[in-house]
Amino acid sequence: MITNPPSLLRRLLDRAVEVADPMRSLAGHLPPRPAGRVVVVGAGKASARMAEAVEAEWGPCEGLVITRYGYGRPCRGIEIVEAAHPVPDAAGQVGTTRMLDLLGGLGEGDFVLALISGGASALLVAPSHAVTLAEKQAVNAALLASGAPIDRMNTVRKHLSRVKGGQLAAAAHPAQMMALMISDVPGDDPAFIGSGPTVGDASTPADAQAILDRWQIAVPPSVQAALQAGSGVVPPGDARLSQVTNRIYAAPIQSLEAAATIAREVGCDVRLLGDALEGEAREVAAVQAAEALAVKARLRPGDAPVLLLSGGELTVTRRGDGIGGPNAEFALALAIALDAAPGIHAIACDTDGVDGAAEVAGALIGPGTLARAQAAGVDPATALARNDAHSFFGAIDGQVVTGPTLTNVNDFRAILITP
Repeated sequence: MITNPPSLLRRLLDRAVEVADPMRSLAGHLPPRPAGRVVVVGAGKASARMAEAVEAEWGPCEGLVITRYGYGRPCRGIEIVEAAHPVPDAAGQVGTTRMLDLLGGLGEGDFVLALISGGASALLVAPSHAVTLAEKQAVNAALLASGAPIDRMNTVRKHLSRVKGGQLAAAAHPAQMMALMISDVPGDDPAFIGSGPTVGDASTPADAQAILDRWQIAVPPSVQAALQAGSGVVPPGDARLSQVTNRIYAAPIQSLEAAATIAREVGCDVRLLGDALEGEAREVAAVQAAEALAVKARLRPGDAPVLLLSGGELTVTRRGDGIGGPNAEFALALAIALDAAPGIHAIACDTDGVDGAAEVAGALIGPGTLARAQAAGVDPATALARNDAHSFFGAIDGQVVTGPTLTNVNDFRAILITP
């Protein structure tokens, strides 16, 4: 019998994060340390932890990785640069320039280990043509507010960059390169993890312009001029990628399955809804609320509790002026749709510990969520309309705050339905 549903849901989240921790999961995928010069580079919210794991196996290494502010780790040789995410800043730009300089002088006998995780798109900053950092920041902010899927955002980012879309690997040619990746993208396509700095891409600047048009994203004239002038994105099959091996070693499905194992051990009937769900957070919440209510209607006393698990990356089209993120917005919309239905609890969190731009992983809800909101004088419908889910859950003590998790395998959602 499950006596404390919120505690169980938090335990499932913690397990999902734990199995994706690079200190636990990376070593088995490292080759023996190559002879000769070895350079370690990387970017992403997990990259410093990945670098720490590499040095635990290989000893001190030469190199540089860029991670989010607050996500640095102690390394003995690899330099850790902290920069802004999700909107890039000057620290990321300076770090990226230094990384490209480090790779520029390598030869055939050298080896590069690239450590790539979610967040690398914002942390690797090298605007193309005459695009300035301020203009790149504006485009990034507009993309984040547009509601466009992450793969579309990354296509635009690639064609405005000198490092994404295989260009980091091209900079290291003719050195041999292995890229180890933690996936935070639906479908686990290496070309979209961190905008694929070590992976070729067949898209074109015209594709990027079409995405800007489709989602009505206004950009400065210099950005349109840059797209018209072409980009350095490296096509698949290019000779400069011939020495590159790309390997995803941690992915959302592994974390979901680890959480499912714990749930089954306590007697739950686990139903995986998918590890690659996409879509508007409030719309996906409505679908999952309907499914949870249908399950609840079929349960009888003595039946096993049912756990609906899902991953992926939801989006929010910004309509209001509130503070929110896709996981908190999913949780808020779910609470509204469930309308205090008894016996249904849920958690929705980003496994990197940051939902949107807030230092909050996500939120927990249950049958008492709406009553607590009424007691606190906050209106859920108004909060949803303003995209103000983090403020809502902050007011009712429903936030999940993990701090930096040092990994990133995308969203984690669990809905627990008890008889």
